Amino acid sequence: MLDGAGQVHAIGDTCTHGDISLAEGFVEDGTLECWAHGSKFSLETGKPLTLPAYEPVPVFVVETSDDDVFVDTDQTKDV
Repeated sequence: MLDGAGQVHAIGDTCTHGDISLAEGFVEDGTLECWAHGSKFSLETGKPLTLPAYEPVPVFVVETSDDDVFVDTDQTKDV
């Protein structure tokens, strides 16, 4: 996903609180907010910034080349 600053991020799709897809969530100020329960996760680290979630979601390595975006779903970022 693309944040407001133009950075590309790849973050796990499942909220660690409610086992719900984050694909319908809201991106704002470097966070992804779960649409169901309101937990916010850092796009950079995957760490929950608000309750009710307390476990992080995985964040994947992203590389860009020209207009192409490559996401390595086998490799999570070291944060």
